[in-house]
Formats: sequence, structure tokens, C-alpha cells
Amino acid sequence: MTNEIQRPISNAIRQEKTAETLLEYRNGFTRADDEYAPMVERYYKLVTDFYEFGWGQSFHFAPIRKGDSLEESIANHQRFLGDALDLKPGMNVLDVGCGVGGPQRSLAKKYGATVTGLNISEYQLQKCAEYNEKSGLAELCHVLLGDFMAVPADDESFDAAYHIEAIAAHAPDKKTAYEELFRVLKPGAIFAGYEWCMTPSYDANKKEHREIKEAIEYGNALPQIASFSDVENSLQSAGFELIETNDRAFEADSDTPWYRPLEGSVRTLRGFPRSTAGRKVTSTVLRVLESLRLVPQGAYETQEILNIAADSLVAGGRLGIFTPMYYHKARKPN
Repeated sequence: MTNEIQRPISNAIRQEKTAETLLEYRNGFTRADDEYAPMVERYYKLVTDFYEFGWGQSFHFAPIRKGDSLEESIANHQRFLGDALDLKPGMNVLDVGCGVGGPQRSLAKKYGATVTGLNISEYQLQKCAEYNEKSGLAELCHVLLGDFMAVPADDESFDAAYHIEAIAAHAPDKKTAYEELFRVLKPGAIFAGYEWCMTPSYDANKKEHREIKEAIEYGNALPQIASFSDVENSLQSAGFELIETNDRAFEADSDTPWYRPLEGSVRTLRGFPRSTAGRKVTSTVLRVLESLRLVPQGAYETQEILNIAADSLVAGGRLGIFTPMYYHKARKPN
């Protein structure tokens, strides 16, 4: 299924179905709260291969320190969670919203824990399982098809759980999602992760703020972006004891903010596709190829949705009204 060289074209759906799936996503987005699951699944069918083209196998941001590459920063961001969970061999860990498994493999390899990746996207899980096998980590890295609003696992199945930019973003009901994770964790288990949030600087009375928030939601298939208090209150309402919360965006150097990979200068060929210039080039090329019928109808518009996502994330980051890394560490009481 997977190719060694990723291309900005979706292989999750038949080419002649790309435009139809795109229309279904747009229509579903207007009913995101009621139909979030099929809407999110369609979105990831459209964009997974685009994501890999620009980001590799870990679909998330990280605080970047001067001198570190994005790849190094992403690995450090993942290890921060591994340390917070005190991962070790023999632990059974749930990765919630695992994508194609970049973090799962990274943490399993470093800590020796068994990590199960939960995902609503069958296409992403198929890729994840293939990558797990190719990397020699299939014994430690497993996959589980399902919705984190109703986790298909027994009560008290896991010793720890984590997520990276998955729950408060996509869950239409944050409390219900956290309650499900509370249910499948053993007493005393730690749950940690990074949430996409509007910061306290967000002002819903400001048109510019509202438009940026709405563009982030549309470009990333999000029913409603949470606030810091939404995350904290929902975790506590679900039964968790909060240990620590903070916005890790502030741990980046001021001249290398988390959104820099989407806007700044390109230091590597690998980073070019996700940069402003790279995204413009990709859009132009796809538009030409689509007119020549060399890529499926809808490929260009899919890239444009991702451009909306990237531009709005940068705008939200610059204004300080949005963060993709509101860190929480919580415990299920004994």
C-alpha cells in the first residue's frame, strides 16, 4: 500500500471518488457535532498522504529550540510524554488517535512498552500496521480500529494512555471522550497528552479571532476547538485527578515558534513541502496536473483546504490565540 516516496495525492480512495469524498467532507462539516465520525474519517482519507508528504509519519507540532530540526523537536516532544507516563517494558499503553504510528513506534522503541494505536481511520491503521512490521516493532506496536468516544476495549485494560493533538480537537463531547479513557485505564494509571486549544488571549468578540478559529476548524476537521478550562473541567468531570497543565508552546525559542515550519525559511528539502513557498508550489502543480487529468479531480482543492489550515494555524500562533500543545497530565485515582 505505502510507497517509499510520498506524493501529495490521496491513495485512500479511488481516484474517481476524490471529488465526491471532498464534497461529502464539506457537507459533513456543517453537521460536525452530529456526524463527526464520518466527517473525520473522510477528512483523513483525503489528507493522510498529503500529511506524510509534508510531515513524515508523526503528524504533530513541537516546541522548537534554536539549532534543533523539526524532526528532533518532534522526537523530544514525544519523549516528554514517555517520561511523564514513566513508560517501561511490560506496560500496556494506549495511543489515542495514533495516525500512521510515528509516535507509537518512537515510544515503543525507546521505552520497550507495548503500545496499541487507536484510530477511527482504517486507512491510517493499515499504514500504521505496515510501518510497524517494516520497522521490526510489530510485537510491541499493535493497532485497534475504533472511536475514542466508545473505545473497543475492556475496563481497566491499559496501564497508561496518551494522545498527541487528538481528543479536544476532534471530540464533539470532550467529557465523554475522557470518560472512555478513564474507563479503560487501570486505577492509578496516568493519562497525558497535548491538546489543540484556544488560549486565554482568544476573544470571541473580535471578528479576526473568530475567523481564524473557524478556519482552523474547517481546515482540520474539528467540531469545536476547546479552551484550557474546557480541557481541565472535562478531565476532572470524567474522574481524573489533574497533576499538571501548561502550554508547552512557551518552551520554544522566540525565534523558532511551533508554527515556524509552516511559514519560515526552508533549511532542508524535506521541509520544503510544508513551508509557505512549498505549499504554493504544490497547489500550482496540482492545479496544472488536474487540468491535464494526470491527478484526480479534487486533489487541488484538498491541498487548498490544507493551505487554509496552515495559514490559519500560523495566524493563530502569531496572535497567541491558539496552541497545539496544551499539555495535561492526569491520574485515575486508586
